[in-house]
Amino acid sequence: MPRPNITVEQFYTDHSAKLDLKLLGGAIGLKHIIREPTVNRPGLALAGHTKYFARHRLQVMGHAEVTFLKALPREERVKRYELIFGYRLPCIVFCRDLAPDRECLRIAERKNIPVFQSSLITMKFINLATLALEQLFAPRGSEMGSMVDIHGVGVLIRGDSGIGKSESILALIERGYSLVADDMTRVTLVDGREVVGTSSDLTRNHMEIRGIGIVNVAAMFGAKSIRSEKRIDLIVTLKAWDEVKDVDRLGMEEEHQEILGIRIPHMTIPVRPGRDLARLIEVAALHAKLRRSGLNPARELNERLMAQMAAAPRGL
Repeated sequence: MPRPNITVEQFYTDHSAKLDLKLLGGAIGLKHIIREPTVNRPGLALAGHTKYFARHRLQVMGHAEVTFLKALPREERVKRYELIFGYRLPCIVFCRDLAPDRECLRIAERKNIPVFQSSLITMKFINLATLALEQLFAPRGSEMGSMVDIHGVGVLIRGDSGIGKSESILALIERGYSLVADDMTRVTLVDGREVVGTSSDLTRNHMEIRGIGIVNVAAMFGAKSIRSEKRIDLIVTLKAWDEVKDVDRLGMEEEHQEILGIRIPHMTIPVRPGRDLARLIEVAALHAKLRRSGLNPARELNERLMAQMAAAPRGL
């Protein structure tokens, strides 16, 4: 899966408040691409060893780097700046409110390298910036379907238009569960192992109910009825009763569907008049939760039946 092109401008726009970033110079280089989702302290490069210089990463200057540079004569310090800025660095950040000297800003402007300043201590900035970059670099996509948090189980609900998704979700919200996304769920792969769903900023807190229109869920049911994001633990597909030909009545085999390359448990619930879909989706979520804990009722019942058959006396 190809990585997205993350620019310095995007990183700055999305995370400047959390990282307390201030742009000091080199604004023309904000379109530079950050090619690796981590940061680098260029101490060895400043000392002249550039063989393994991680130049594609966001560069961080802490107290050690700044003190080292200040101890150098001006001519030598300029050479070190020319050395590292000779690479096409994405950008460079001075932590602890440390101020770059005039030589640094002058060369950075000439090389179109953005220079930032942050009040955070160096290690805290590195930790937060790494998390921010991992989030920006995470594979993303969109899935047709609404999402609800039921007892801590993130359920993505799919189905044809008019099948009853909105009514089911509304009933689940009335029972105290939380809406994550309506109709279209944005998905992100986190740490390469779990898929997290959320809604778009534009439609968050709202859902469409046919015949009524757009409703504000948070205003109507309270803040607890909304959750901004949740891991997808189960996919439920609602299908018309006649379209479901083969139903696994015992549930011995667990179905899966893939989202962003991750296999997620899947259940198909047949729909016909009189069935309480909200209750069935709720039970499906609880059933999935039990399965994740290692309890499989169908397998347990099957083992009991096999044990009883084995213990029964053989007939002639």
